[in-house]
Amino acid sequence: MNIYLKDLERIEFSITMCCTGRCRHCSQGEHEGFSGHIDGAVAAELVEKVCRSYTVKSLMTFGGEPLLYPETVCTIHSAAKRSGIPRREMITNGFFSRDRERIAAVSRMLSESGVNRVLLSVDAFHQETIPLEPVRFFADCLRREGIPPEIHPAWLGGMGADNEYNSRTRELLEQFRRSGYVISEGNNIFPKGNALKLMDGFEEAPADPYEEDPRHLHTLCIDADGRVLNGSIYEADITDIMDRYEP
Repeated sequence: MNIYLKDLERIEFSITMCCTGRCRHCSQGEHEGFSGHIDGAVAAELVEKVCRSYTVKSLMTFGGEPLLYPETVCTIHSAAKRSGIPRREMITNGFFSRDRERIAAVSRMLSESGVNRVLLSVDAFHQETIPLEPVRFFADCLRREGIPPEIHPAWLGGMGADNEYNSRTRELLEQFRRSGYVISEGNNIFPKGNALKLMDGFEEAPADPYEEDPRHLHTLCIDADGRVLNGSIYEADITDIMDRYEP
């Protein structure tokens, strides 16, 4: 086993860089000009192979907006369920369709595939460009399918900071709280991507919470184009990529 990966316990997939939002706080930057998504069958095979050698405790899918490609998301989570990964998570902005039948069908697919935790991004930043009504309907559909989402806001300067963005976020969250939804602690915006270019208010700039020590990785992160650990899942087997990895 590669010594840099000996404590690996999590897999994360960026499904696509395409997105339905144009959020000023997005750490990934602009989503214009992107197309395509990760190959679900190749990703599912990766999950099964990694789980033969490692005790993987959680798997997450995100984007961009992952539910632009729900069949791919479900293929990956089905593999995670078969492989015995207990926590099968997804982050979404909840806006992938205005068609209520499609929204209900995708909610059912997610439940059947084994997704057991959904973080639904709702805050002042997402709702600048994303309509709330289909997001609320999606949340209600998920709850009916047995996977009620946690509402997952982004905060500028921390949850307790007093600014116009956080005030609007609190108003939005109260709508979900009154309907019985759990509100997560969310995350603090850090200066990267769009946030670095389009926002201020970072008097004490928080560090990127997703960066890990490359010499002691706990998470295997696969990009939407298949890149991982200085290799590509379309060019080499994941076990070979992991064996050869050096920081």
